[in-house]
Amino acid sequence: MISPELLRRFPFFNFMDDQQLKAVAMIAEEKSYNHGEDVVTHDSPATKLFFLVDGTASYYCVITTEHDPYYKQEYFISDFNPGEIFGISAMIDPYIYTASVRAEKPCHLIEIDAAALRALCEVDVQLSCGLMRAVAKAAMERLQHTRVQLIAAKA
Repeated sequence: MISPELLRRFPFFNFMDDQQLKAVAMIAEEKSYNHGEDVVTHDSPATKLFFLVDGTASYYCVITTEHDPYYKQEYFISDFNPGEIFGISAMIDPYIYTASVRAEKPCHLIEIDAAALRALCEVDVQLSCGLMRAVAKAAMERLQHTRVQLIAAKA
């Protein structure tokens, strides 16, 4: 459990009322990761939703092939900044992480239990709608950032 006040620091949670913030705070915890530690592993069950409190974490696209079980190539996409959400696959069926995230510098994170968060959404429609809007906004921002990188690489 964390303090609801910690969640209030993040614009992502602005849509939540006090009761919703308390419920989410009850299923969240603070964690620290050291340089080089994997926070999220590509193609693994998405069990947590993350917020970077401080530090640096990098986002990698991982390419594998069914033809060669030993082939695995990571491509750096971007760094996450404090206050940013990641691990949004935890809220999108089939709940499998689609990328990897690694601590590039020591990181302090908020981790929210995804199954418990989805259960809260089942009983609170307003929370569910607000959360999915916020997740969609984060996904669209990340997509736009990736498009800019792709255009810059082609220029």
